Amino acid sequence: MTTIALINPNSNTATTARMVALAQAAVPGASITGHTATRAPGMILTEGELIAAAPEVERIGRALRGVDGVIVSAFGDPGADALAAALPVPVTGLAQASFAAAARHGRFGVATTTPALVAAIDARAAQLGHGDRFVGTFTAGDVDPRLLMDDPDRLIDTLVRAVRMAVARGADAVCIGGGPLSGLADRIALKVPLIDAVTAAALDMKRQIQSRAT
Repeated sequence: MTTIALINPNSNTATTARMVALAQAAVPGASITGHTATRAPGMILTEGELIAAAPEVERIGRALRGVDGVIVSAFGDPGADALAAALPVPVTGLAQASFAAAARHGRFGVATTTPALVAAIDARAAQLGHGDRFVGTFTAGDVDPRLLMDDPDRLIDTLVRAVRMAVARGADAVCIGGGPLSGLADRIALKVPLIDAVTAAALDMKRQIQSRAT
């Protein structure tokens, strides 16, 4: 059986379990194993925290044995490029996979709840070569993202407004940008393709593993 490791750079085991369940639902024929960072905040909120997460992601990834692929399950892909260069198996990140999935629809944007990560997400899109297809990263409101996670209705309303901002800027599809936000796309009732990050990463990893096997 194909085994895929999902590394959560946030030190929240409940988030890891939820992301593993989403990935497993996307690729039911594979075995998804979760690995949670211990030297990181429960929810990465700033560019500094994103950068600081990379070494532990690399440490966890380099210690893995017997896996066919690795998902770095934070939007921003900390440590993903270094792992991809170091490991003999494919590696993908939430932003990398989400952007690729969204770009199939045309122009795309990101809706998120973490204003301090907007610049990092925009930079990742540019680094991955999406150029004019990427319309930007959008947030709505200034509520602490951790408080939003405790208020599901307000969280969805905030994401709906951010999605609408992206569409108004010309997005044909919108990525829901954040590991802890994965699974929420189905609750946003808007007529635009919404990309769930963990699902996109799991499907991308399945494709990469199958491609290597042929």
